[in-house]
Parts: sequence; C-alpha cells; structure tokens
Amino acid sequence: MIDENDGYFVSRLKRSSNPVVTDELREWRGRAIPLEGKKIFDVVDDLCRKYIDVEVEIEFDRREYAGTQSRDTKRFRVVGVRNEDADDYHLYITNLSREEFLPEDLATIYRCRWEVELLFRELKTQYRLDEFDTTKKHVVEILLYAALLSLVVSRELLSLVIEHADDALVFPPERWAATFRSHAQLILYRLSGYLGYSPPPLLDRLIADAQKIHKQRPVLQEQLATAIKPAAEA
Repeated sequence: MIDENDGYFVSRLKRSSNPVVTDELREWRGRAIPLEGKKIFDVVDDLCRKYIDVEVEIEFDRREYAGTQSRDTKRFRVVGVRNEDADDYHLYITNLSREEFLPEDLATIYRCRWEVELLFRELKTQYRLDEFDTTKKHVVEILLYAALLSLVVSRELLSLVIEHADDALVFPPERWAATFRSHAQLILYRLSGYLGYSPPPLLDRLIADAQKIHKQRPVLQEQLATAIKPAAEA
C-alpha cells in the first residue's frame, strides 16, 4: 500500500523481526564490526558506534490470492541512534533515503509521529471519539469540536501547571488527560466564577432539570396506569 501510494514511513524496528543486513550504508574506520550478512539484533549489543545505518531484507506475507498466500522479501533502511543513558540503540525502519535524512532526523521524525499517536489515543480514550451514539452529522461535528476545544484547554492548563510546579516533577500526557477529565466540573465552576458568571441556585437547577419536559405529556407510569385501569375495573 505504501509503494502504491508513493508513501513514506518511519517505525520502530521490532526485535521479533530481526532482519538480515544486506549492506552497510555508512563506512566506519578502525576495527568496526562488519554487519553485512548478520541479523541486526544478533550484533547490536556488541556495537558502540554513535549511529547504525544499514540496508536490511524483510520477509513478509503477501495478500491471499485465489486461496493461496505467498511470501516475499523487500529491502528497507534501518537506522540506529545510540541512547547513551540506557546504553542501547533505538532502531528505526524506514524507506526514506540516506541522501535526504540523517539518522538523527529519523529519530526526530519518529518522536513527532509518536506524539501524534498519543494525541489520537487521548482523543479516543478520554473524549470517546472512537465511537459515537449518533449518526447525525451535525451532532458528530459538535462532539468533535467539543473534544478538540477541551483538548486545547487541557494543554493550556498543563502548560500553566508545569510553569508553576517544581522542575523535578513530571506530568505524563495520558495521566494529565485523565486528571483533567476527572476535575472538569470543578475547573468549569472555578472558571465561570473567574469570568463573572453566576450559576443559578442549586435548588432552582434541580427543580428545572427534574420536572416533566412537556407538561401535557404524561410519563410512562401514568400511561400504563391509564391503560390498565379499565381492564382492572372490568
């Protein structure tokens, strides 16, 4: 699908794939360990170079056709960026060219891509955008705008919290999203007071919300009582 649409991708290389290196795209001086012909994860722990930049061959299943499924191979670029703190490599597989993208560029692209993934996951888990209880277009649009506006407010408030919190504190985005959602009513109440909006008294609000929507429309119990009464009298 990527080739058919002239697309590009960057993804973390899973250890379970462990592809064979077919070519080294970067030369190293001295006693560099040769990688060609070896499986990448079999040798990566023995390396200490800053970057890995190689071509690998991936084996994959083709789409099933006429009841049969065949396997094929394709070559991709694998880049490794050393994480000095963890003393290991972050490995990425991509079809982006070496001439245009350096290893550190691919690591940056992946971090940005991951932020987008987290954003969509937050929208689905915290704002329920993965499912709608309506098929009406205007209702769906309202829910989308409400979720996006809530997300903007959440992020702005997070920036304010980070600004005033201790520098050593860390606020994971997903945990913050859940915290913001659980305190949403309190935040709205405080915000309305700050903006000078006075909500109606609680008792008046309860009376307004609990009464019949239409005074001329009997509730279900009254309808049932009316329907059953003649039969009972008979």
